[in-house]
Amino acid sequence: MSKEPAKREIKQERAARTRVEILEAAITLFARRGYLSTTMSDLAKAIRMTPGALYWHFPTKEDLLLAAIEELHSRYRAEFLPLLTERRILTGREQLVFVVSRTSQFLRYHREYGIFFGMLSAESADSNDRVAELLREKISLYVEVLAGMIRYGQKRQEFRAEVDPLHMAHTMMGGYLGILLHHNLFRAIVNYDPLMASLDQILSGGLHVRGPLG
Repeated sequence: MSKEPAKREIKQERAARTRVEILEAAITLFARRGYLSTTMSDLAKAIRMTPGALYWHFPTKEDLLLAAIEELHSRYRAEFLPLLTERRILTGREQLVFVVSRTSQFLRYHREYGIFFGMLSAESADSNDRVAELLREKISLYVEVLAGMIRYGQKRQEFRAEVDPLHMAHTMMGGYLGILLHHNLFRAIVNYDPLMASLDQILSGGLHVRGPLG
């Protein structure tokens, strides 16, 4: 390999690493402070970069936010890839158990990811149509996957037939995001795991024909 292509490859790898560092810092700061209260100067300081260099990677704060949403979506998708490849051999109940368990565990160790979506949903709904639309697009994908599992479970007579799959799926997504925001406020006195377990019990009680999720 000649020196010039090798140099270009090194620069590309460095730029890719820098991009990931920027997005990670953005996700954390947006989750902690919200989009409106976080400035590009705050982000540049967090990753020890000049504002000018940050603007080179992302011309506007909105561009950075949209990229952060796409990045988190990719991480969520990778986390649940085993379910997407194995779901055909699982019952509807088993699929939901997987989702509940994986979601609780994933957000337990990456709570800022869920808070990020929750904070942005609250801030952008009436203030930034572009951000709100992208959030709706991504969250709707998760909702549709959940709704599909519920429909499948209804066909197998595992879940109550009178339950509306789409509304139940939206309730599940809203419940998870809401629990994360609530726990963030009360984390000094309330533990995460019992909150998630209580939410799962409530949801499963309204869905399952044969008792709560096991």
